[in-house]
Amino acid sequence: MPLNPKIEQVLDMIARAKRPKLHEMTAQAARASYEKSAPILEIASAPMFAVEDLRVPTREGAAIRARLYQPVEPSWAEPAPALIYYHGGGFTVGSVDTHDALCRMFARDGKCAVLSVDYRLAPEYKFPTAVDDAFAALTWLHAHAAEFGIDTKRLAVGGDSAGGTLATVCAVLARDAGIDVSLQLLIYPGTTGYQRTDSHSRLADGFLLSGATIRWFFDQYVRDASDRDDWRFAPLDGKRGAPDFGGLAPAWIATAEYDPLSDEGDAYAAKLRSYGNEVTLRRYPGMIHEFFKMGGFVPDVAHAHAEAAAALRAAFGVE
Repeated sequence: MPLNPKIEQVLDMIARAKRPKLHEMTAQAARASYEKSAPILEIASAPMFAVEDLRVPTREGAAIRARLYQPVEPSWAEPAPALIYYHGGGFTVGSVDTHDALCRMFARDGKCAVLSVDYRLAPEYKFPTAVDDAFAALTWLHAHAAEFGIDTKRLAVGGDSAGGTLATVCAVLARDAGIDVSLQLLIYPGTTGYQRTDSHSRLADGFLLSGATIRWFFDQYVRDASDRDDWRFAPLDGKRGAPDFGGLAPAWIATAEYDPLSDEGDAYAAKLRSYGNEVTLRRYPGMIHEFFKMGGFVPDVAHAHAEAAAALRAAFGVE
């Protein structure tokens, strides 16, 4: 299909603005730019019963920020399901603030609590810090669920782009730790350490996320080239330390037709299926990377939001 007409307008607006690309900035300037631009195309923020910023301990004793969204008043008699969400941004930009509206939508429409995790970013914190922080947040919520009226038997992990990478890795780590995960909600996840797919070649420039930006993100995050071969960085094809991928939570995977990451998302879905896992794969025609955060300007994004929320409700057994 051709590009969605509203997506074409987004790309035209970006081109006419002639702002520096993220990979042309320092990491700190890129973060500030993304924080400023992220809300522009977002949907309206859904009201919540409660939104609380928390401090979550990491494995080595530091603390990271996490934001807990509760769409309705907690009931300790009937604990609620929860989604642990990891924002995108190439492990270098993004925060709980840039993904606030999206997480509110998941809480409202998925009928669940959402814990949005501010894992530490590169280049100050290299691989595997983001992975360690992501799993620390999951294990912390599992241990403290009763305090927030959350059901430990109905937890999901999710994320977009780099956050999707973290979510799928956490699904494996949770299985090995005996933590029940009901769903992997993976939105255009990054799954390979190398940009060798056809979609990376065809869509390397002109569709928001460029090959140059991907390379820059990776250079910020990895300690050396060997990190690209670690399964926690590249769950699709990373060989170093690679686990068995069987017995994982069902996965709902969204890819976009005009996203360089689309082929690796499809390939990861095939890999999960080859291990006997249940997978739902949705490729959204005419869309680009980051489209889940453009629902305020691109009406067709609402369909993808509705399908993702429906997957959460189905996994949690709520209507």
